[in-house]
Amino acid sequence: MKQLLSTNIGRLRIIAFLEGVSLLVLVFIAVPLKYIGHNPAIVKAMGPIHGALFLLFIVNTISVGVEQRWQFKTTSKILLACIIPFGTFYIDRKILRNIQAA
Repeated sequence: MKQLLSTNIGRLRIIAFLEGVSLLVLVFIAVPLKYIGHNPAIVKAMGPIHGALFLLFIVNTISVGVEQRWQFKTTSKILLACIIPFGTFYIDRKILRNIQAA
């Protein structure tokens, strides 16, 4: 865990994981509970948390992309991943982990 916190790419990986988990909780737990269970409390709680993590992921991706001089293709793939369920986990496995190991 210390290795992840010590680099910008490591911090981006942590944020990607948290953003991915928050999206999954929002889409697969909170929204169904809102509409099926008529309980909007979880959406009201998770919505802002996911929104903040989403923005943090976007800002950090752009920041790390500029710092690491990523190609536009790489940066756009990573940014696209944050709107697809399970996308951030896939990007972490296929791109971010390899970049950090290098």
